Amino acid sequence: QVQLVESGGGLVQAGGSLRLSCAASGRTFSNYVMGWFRQAPGKERKFVGGISWSGGRTVYEDSVKGRFTISRDNAKNTVYLQMNSLKPEDTAVYYCAAANRIAVVTTSDEYHYWGQGTQVTVSS
Repeated sequence: QVQLVESGGGLVQAGGSLRLSCAASGRTFSNYVMGWFRQAPGKERKFVGGISWSGGRTVYEDSVKGRFTISRDNAKNTVYLQMNSLKPEDTAVYYCAAANRIAVVTTSDEYHYWGQGTQVTVSS
């Protein structure tokens, strides 16, 4: 079992930045691929990005490439999502998730554990 707790969400103006954190506890954090997803009101949960267990590989959804950066600190059992140049369409609840996989996966059903989510609101 892995417990995940996100933090760092909030209200920011367009063009601003936020850094989300996801703290993990339970099983060995470094064994898991970590992903970030988001869900806007009335829409499906979508993949934002993911990072391999070592941190050596990252994958991003096209709309966030060049603006968002995922990193992890296995010593602190934490994964981060740095979000820059935020747009109103980035408004959503953001979730971190853990997958017991070798490679970064991009679909929600590949992830075994989920956090409770943190709200990000970008005003225009």
